Amino acid sequence: MVCTRLATIHNVESRISYASSTVGSPLGSSDPIADAIGLLRPRTVIDPGLRAARSWAVRFDAFPHVKIGGVVRGECWLALDGQEPVLLREGDFYLLGNPPSYRMAGSLTAEPQAAEALWETARNGVVRIGPETEEDTYLCGGYFWFDQPNASMLIDVLPRLVHVRATDPRNRLLVHVAELLNSEVENNAVGRSLVLDHLAQILFVHVLRAHAEQTDRPTGWLGALNDDGIGAALRAMHADVAHRWTLQELAGISRMSRSAFAASFKRQVGTAPLEYLIQWRMSLARDALRRNTRSISELAAATGYESESAFSTAFRRVAGSSPRQFRDTAHRVDSGPRQGELAESGTVRR
Repeated sequence: MVCTRLATIHNVESRISYASSTVGSPLGSSDPIADAIGLLRPRTVIDPGLRAARSWAVRFDAFPHVKIGGVVRGECWLALDGQEPVLLREGDFYLLGNPPSYRMAGSLTAEPQAAEALWETARNGVVRIGPETEEDTYLCGGYFWFDQPNASMLIDVLPRLVHVRATDPRNRLLVHVAELLNSEVENNAVGRSLVLDHLAQILFVHVLRAHAEQTDRPTGWLGALNDDGIGAALRAMHADVAHRWTLQELAGISRMSRSAFAASFKRQVGTAPLEYLIQWRMSLARDALRRNTRSISELAAATGYESESAFSTAFRRVAGSSPRQFRDTAHRVDSGPRQGELAESGTVRR
């Protein structure tokens, strides 16, 4: 896991291209995770590294999006409010989805320090608790902000904690990415912040993969992707959102009867197949309207509607306003600084 010399929010939107960004191109791809991450346009924050010795604890405030981190050396407790503490050992990685207030601690009885105040004491990208000569634990981490209108598509399917243990075979990929991150931090070359941003997103995707591939399958579309039947239908819908899918077609792709497919899809994903398709189409439409990349008539065709009127009716049902009203409101809101961004310098010291 990486530690930066400065705790910085990289307020450069992801340059990873995705299909809905270009007028005239089809919406979506056959990779739902790439679609979702692209649509969420993550902004990355790398926290200072934490070196701690003896009895110590740090309290973090609740956070509405995603935090990620790892134990480089030693071990510590991760204690989310209202849940049993989890022991993180050396080489473990964790991801927190919409976490409540929580503690990272060497001892569960230690009086915690506030993370925000502690980060202000960082020197050369590192904060210390306890004597410098008695270093027991070394932690690194960061977090992601997502575009708020679509953030729920990921937050709602993530558990509070994803724990990838050092003994998990999937952890080897995470270690490789962490090594690249460390190398880039030490390089300090031109474009460093952008490379760090993208590598952090790669780490994020690998943790999501590890979560989706766990034997105890997670709920929601993320977990369903590894199902040979339902996953195939999900990929087909994402690959061609303009196609006027029927339940029979999707069931055929999944090699199931209509009734079995509908029941299995709703059980795994949490919503009916065609309702999921509508929600995904409208997520793409909201993003295009916010960025004014397509006209409403183009969006209607790109999302599988015969007319602008039919598209507008569906959009109003999901978004609560007409496409034009949504676009106008979004443009007014987006004219100011975004949450988590600092307009003057583009960086926030944590």
